[in-house]
Amino acid sequence: MSDGSRADLYEKTERYCRMLRSALEDLRITQKGEDMKDTVEEFLAMASAYYRDGVYFREKGDWVNALVSFTYGHGWIDAGVRLGIFEVCVD
Repeated sequence: MSDGSRADLYEKTERYCRMLRSALEDLRITQKGEDMKDTVEEFLAMASAYYRDGVYFREKGDWVNALVSFTYGHGWIDAGVRLGIFEVCVD
């Protein structure tokens, strides 16, 4: 991997880490989400687990798997937003 590609990977991984952390911190459960507690709990558990996995891989220097984990975690949040159980208000 070239130095430029490696730098791009590091930057993208850090950006997705920040995005997922921010989404988890700023997430609000909607009224629909209140009515779907089991689904909300599962989506939050999955997003949080992928965040922790991403942090673990990043600390081990495994930037590819860190990025994959942060991206998958963000996907769970996005799916919850699209389903209408979450709102995320991030500046």
